[in-house]
Amino acid sequence: MFTRDEIKETATALEEKTAEEILQWAHTTFHRKAVIATSFGLEDQAITQMACQTFSNPIFFTLDTGRLPQATYDLMQTTRERYHINIEICFPEAQEVAEMVEKYGPNLFYQSVDLRRRCCEVRKVNPLKKYLKDKAAWIVGLRREQGITRNNIKKVEWDESLNIVKIAPLADWSQERTWDYINKNKIPYNKLHDQGYTSIGCSPCTRAIKPGEDLRAGRWWWENPENKECGIHIVDGKVKRVAKVNQ
Repeated sequence: MFTRDEIKETATALEEKTAEEILQWAHTTFHRKAVIATSFGLEDQAITQMACQTFSNPIFFTLDTGRLPQATYDLMQTTRERYHINIEICFPEAQEVAEMVEKYGPNLFYQSVDLRRRCCEVRKVNPLKKYLKDKAAWIVGLRREQGITRNNIKKVEWDESLNIVKIAPLADWSQERTWDYINKNKIPYNKLHDQGYTSIGCSPCTRAIKPGEDLRAGRWWWENPENKECGIHIVDGKVKRVAKVNQ
């Protein structure tokens, strides 16, 4: 539908558009070939609210890694019921998980960055690639303020690793603006946020942040900030690929 050059031109034209306008463009342009990713973070919940007001029959999906906190499953159920939507759930391949755990143990992610990325690859990246293979665009809740690995993201860009258009309607939103939108619209959110969690992923890889820490300090807190991506998203305009572990 678009060449890479056309995507760049489109991204420039859309950069000053509001989140609602970006979503409307995505809906008009891609129709049922645009899907909305949610991990039930604040940003995802805000986009869910907007999409249900913008899209006709929006398509939502989530990645269930098998290690999510119970609070995330509770919010998943609440969100389904509030918006009367179905959320497609993508699971990792059971055999891949079994082989990985047998070889490296259930907590391999604490051992090294490579093994942590291996776990993310099996539980998140591979299921995502499988789900998106016949889609044209995916909508995500990334914001530039979230950390150094995300400060250059665009509202619309070509995702090299997935060969798909990636749309981040809230790229220029602040944490304060996100919370304002959540509160104003009485949108349900993950109760772990009330316990100091600012970025919520898998339970063993997420903790509450300490005063003065950045928003993603609680994700993979034992690693350096520049490593804190799971392999799904582009960093600094380049593909952030998951490191392969020798078999």
